[in-house]
Amino acid sequence: MQQKKQIKIGLLSCLFAFTLLSSCQAMRADERKEPIGKVVGQPLYSNFKYTGNDAFYSENPIVPGQFYSTILQGCYPDPSITRKGDDYYLVASSFVMFPGVPIFHSKDMVNWKQIGHVLNRESQLQVGTAGISEGVYAPDIMYNPNNDTFYMITTQFASGIGNMVVKTKDPKANNWSDPIKLQFDGIDPALFFDDNGKAYVVHNDAPDKGKEQYTGHRVIKIWEYDVATDQVIQGTSKIIVDGGVDLSKQPIWIEAPHIYKKNGQYYLMCAEGGTGGNHSEVIFSSSHPMGPYTPAKNNPILSQRHLPADRPNKVDWAGHADLVQTADGEWYGVFLAVRPNEKNRVNTGRETFVLPVDWSGEWPIFKGGMEPLKALVHTPKGIETSKDKSSFFPNGNFTFTDPLNEKVLDERWIALRGPREKFIVNEKNELTIKPFDVHINEKKPISALFYRQQHLAFAAEVEMDYTPDSEKDFAGITCFQSEKFNYVLGVTKSENAYYMRLERCENGVTKVLAQQKINRSGKMKLRVSASGDDYTFSYALAGHDYQNLGGTVSGDILSTDVAGGFTGAMIGLYATSAYATPVEK
Repeated sequence: MQQKKQIKIGLLSCLFAFTLLSSCQAMRADERKEPIGKVVGQPLYSNFKYTGNDAFYSENPIVPGQFYSTILQGCYPDPSITRKGDDYYLVASSFVMFPGVPIFHSKDMVNWKQIGHVLNRESQLQVGTAGISEGVYAPDIMYNPNNDTFYMITTQFASGIGNMVVKTKDPKANNWSDPIKLQFDGIDPALFFDDNGKAYVVHNDAPDKGKEQYTGHRVIKIWEYDVATDQVIQGTSKIIVDGGVDLSKQPIWIEAPHIYKKNGQYYLMCAEGGTGGNHSEVIFSSSHPMGPYTPAKNNPILSQRHLPADRPNKVDWAGHADLVQTADGEWYGVFLAVRPNEKNRVNTGRETFVLPVDWSGEWPIFKGGMEPLKALVHTPKGIETSKDKSSFFPNGNFTFTDPLNEKVLDERWIALRGPREKFIVNEKNELTIKPFDVHINEKKPISALFYRQQHLAFAAEVEMDYTPDSEKDFAGITCFQSEKFNYVLGVTKSENAYYMRLERCENGVTKVLAQQKINRSGKMKLRVSASGDDYTFSYALAGHDYQNLGGTVSGDILSTDVAGGFTGAMIGLYATSAYATPVEK
């Protein structure tokens, strides 16, 4: 009995000693400010910094009375704009980005602030297995003064939704309705609300069956729209443009229609020529919204396709426009265009530009729209360019910093195919990514946060604290054009060693460009920089300087000219538990 009592006392003493030791270790860890609750295989990210420095802007500094024509740099294509009183709202395409359809607000057409996303719930956006350039195309935002309601109509190429509309009384509240599926085919729908209370939808579609004359032959259709049921009125559809301005010249891809009313006349503006080098904007008019429509003799009213290819600081592909009238009666047009690099590659994607519009005559004319597009345009009457851009969406050359320590992410961070909140944790001044068992090259939601590349010359860096647990674990930074075209710099583990690797994925085939065995994992910095087509990837272990890995690599696979599709390159913070490339010893 005495022996059992001694054993029991000994066990209690060991338990007390172990508890005391654990407590001391926790105190020492707290004193060293080590992350509490850090999980092996889950990277902690902090202190993201992006700096852009393009000649397009450095050679054209802001002067009083002017502002930059690129109001949204990076992949913000297919812009649409509307106004209620002194409030302007602008949206852009988002494809499989989640949340979708970024929405911006301005009081002056010059200084813009992102106020959220129109499609911010899974019930609105169902793109979980879609390719990068599928999903949501060409949103149109329109305010209806007849019922004081905002509408966003678009095409969602996923889950069988197709053409759809959502609406809200207050865009700032981020409470848009769930999608209402619309009963017509085609793409690029837009609403028009006449001052007599009637409503219409115009959109791109294929010609009637058996009447397609050539590849790219499309038509513009119009329907009457029932505001009470939010549906087109069946039996009212009519083709109002066949092919484009002049069918005999076989124009291609007439699309992105918008109707405006001025002085009792109706104007139909469309994109023509496709969203590449032949892009343009054309205009028609009619005495009735249902047509017939007559094209202007001076079409196109906006294009860069006819200009010398070797012009300096080239802006190209201009088209897909929308018009808005200011409270003072001036007109402006927003549209997409690209700024290619020295090899004519398009890595920043299709950006949103603005130009003043002269509508003093019969037809609207983009001021300078047929000349080489300039960096600066004149501000509306009485508006000054804000010197304090901290509360507005920046443009020109700028630095964006994010410590990644807030409970709510900056709206510029997006995920692909699913909510960010399913794989991130924001606490203790750092952002944790909980990796999915999904590789970056899959058409599934991936555990990665993305920030759009907004300059041809940029540097982006981030701090990462990460210890992979196995060869299936991998985390780092990516330059991403699509699931088939991307670069990834990151850390993995093989046996008891850690490796830094740079990979290039081209057309779905991944190759390791370089790898370096590192002494330990843990805290490090990762950086990617670009000068035009030249990209470099570097890392710095704690207490050490940056070390390049892989030399200088081409940004070719980050260009839409090579990768295809409609998006621009993005910089991502990425982790996975489904890494599949063996380490070569």
